Amino acid sequence: MVSKVTAADVAREAGVSPATVDRVLNNRGGVVTDKERRVIAAAKRLKLDRALDLRAARTLRVAAILQSDENPFHASLARAFSDQNRGVNPFNIQTRVFIADPSDPLKVYQTIQRAIAAHDAIITCLPDEDPIAVELDRFAEGGKPVIALATDIRAERAIYVGPDDYTGGRIAGDLMGRFVGPRGGDLMLIGGLWSMIGQAERRRGFEDVLAQRYPACRLVQAVESYERGERAGELAMQALASQKGIVGIYNASAGGVKVAEAIKRAERSDVVFITHELTEHRRALLKAGQIDAVLDQEPVLEVETALCVIAHHYGRRDGIVDYRTPIRVHLRET
Repeated sequence: MVSKVTAADVAREAGVSPATVDRVLNNRGGVVTDKERRVIAAAKRLKLDRALDLRAARTLRVAAILQSDENPFHASLARAFSDQNRGVNPFNIQTRVFIADPSDPLKVYQTIQRAIAAHDAIITCLPDEDPIAVELDRFAEGGKPVIALATDIRAERAIYVGPDDYTGGRIAGDLMGRFVGPRGGDLMLIGGLWSMIGQAERRRGFEDVLAQRYPACRLVQAVESYERGERAGELAMQALASQKGIVGIYNASAGGVKVAEAIKRAERSDVVFITHELTEHRRALLKAGQIDAVLDQEPVLEVETALCVIAHHYGRRDGIVDYRTPIRVHLRET
């Protein structure tokens, strides 16, 4: 007859005291991250019944630092986190969204400091600024995960979850070159903040593929909208008014709808327009021919992946987590 697994067996397997096992399995708290992870993993290996239902584990509190919902991509992320909080939630993770203006690094830094004290993990979608990276590394030194979501950051211990943004830029450049055709012409690139690594990588990929394959296409403007849609539209309108040779605009961040409106007001239906993130409004503009292509990185999948990485870190998910998410290209007929 096989003897029943006990807390003492789990304690020996995990290299901790029986009291620690009791605190973890009965959700009493007060156990450091590394020991909690070892206890849960050991209990699962030994097939202790209480550990098979991961809902018995304490709630993991996650801080997600995003931009305001004026940015459609970040609005989609916030909705996805909210849905995860209300859904099945097998890993017992609750996420609190903090809003920070990426153009104000000091306030972002202060937001991170507020989040650190009360959370088991941090998810960021932030500019690559040294004080921010240092603070995130300090948080991660305690054994808690930091997820850089959709845009990487040079914090040594951060885990990047999202698409290959360099490839995304190359796809945009290749589409632009093909749509513009052999005649070429002047192009405009609108970013939010080049200090966002993801956007800088998109720019690099875009420029590289143009240089390699479409030398007749000339990038004459690369500007920042500071992640403000209205400004992106204004920049496009100014450029179209002052530079009649512009034949294509690539918008690598917020403001896709405003740029499409600017092109329409300028009566420049000949301008090729490529942007990111497939919202319902942008889908309508795509169908109407006001946008030529939309590159979508599936924010719901990014959120799910980030939470799986955190669950894996705490021993609540088995198997390998693929940190990279796909890029989907949407055209008028798709």
